[in-house]
Amino acid sequence: MKEAELFEYLLENHYPDLVKAKKKMSRWDCYSPNTFHRIELKCRATHYDTLILERKKYDAMLLKCDDNLDIPIYINSTPKGVYSFNLFKIEPKWEIKYLKKTTTFTNNNQIAKEIAMLPVIDAEIL
Repeated sequence: MKEAELFEYLLENHYPDLVKAKKKMSRWDCYSPNTFHRIELKCRATHYDTLILERKKYDAMLLKCDDNLDIPIYINSTPKGVYSFNLFKIEPKWEIKYLKKTTTFTNNNQIAKEIAMLPVIDAEIL
């Protein structure tokens, strides 16, 4: 599933009021005015029992949500399902790992990233 397909799935099945972020390079991808959910989307081609959350994204989402009284939501799709995490309800354990700078673009250089691994068992399945 690609991000546009995930957006459409959420729009049709969970968030009928879902709107895309105005800025393409925003730290969040979409927003539900009815639920006050500010949402970051990620699509994985392979299923993993834990999903990566980058500290920079997490911090930016929490800051934006604090400013607007929103709820930060992190939604991941894998071939086995769609998983939603309310970032207010988790306590990430941060670690530094060397990972590709980007996952979908041509820059495959590895850089140090501060990440947390979120178990899919802790997610709401959408």
